[in-house]
Amino acid sequence: MAWTDERVDLLKKLWSEGLSASQIAGRLGGVTRNAVIGKVHRLGLSGRATTSRSSVPRPRRNHAPRQNRAPSITFGTRGNVALKPTFEEEFEAAPAPAPVEELVIPLHERASILTLKDCMCKWPIGDPTDEDFHFCGRKKSGSSPYCEYHSRMAFQPVQARRREKRSAGG
Repeated sequence: MAWTDERVDLLKKLWSEGLSASQIAGRLGGVTRNAVIGKVHRLGLSGRATTSRSSVPRPRRNHAPRQNRAPSITFGTRGNVALKPTFEEEFEAAPAPAPVEELVIPLHERASILTLKDCMCKWPIGDPTDEDFHFCGRKKSGSSPYCEYHSRMAFQPVQARRREKRSAGG
């Protein structure tokens, strides 16, 4: 589509009336919104007047503090919600995880980043900024980067309910 003088004049008229680029493209026909924006830019037409804004800021909505809110896994209704009911059921039915007690590693088995070898457990223990930060350093289990204890912590088995669904073909 070529920009004829008549179409350019109509574009200028509609632009000055405040129509959006999409509306102008629809009225002109045969052009896209981006083509209209490009032509407006090349013609050097003035920008739009912004809506009048109040000098008083809008009041913020008051939300309940985070610690008083009930935890929500629903996150509203954005995106594909086809699996949402299934996920909510699994979340509600899942038992609370048992508190994990950290394995006490004897001093002679602990490893720093400098002493860590390929055959050692690479489970980090503590805060990396602390002086007593170390890696487990015990003999690792199979192809896992961790010892048997830390492998059980890192790689949780699939929940029985999910296994049952898979075996049933669902």
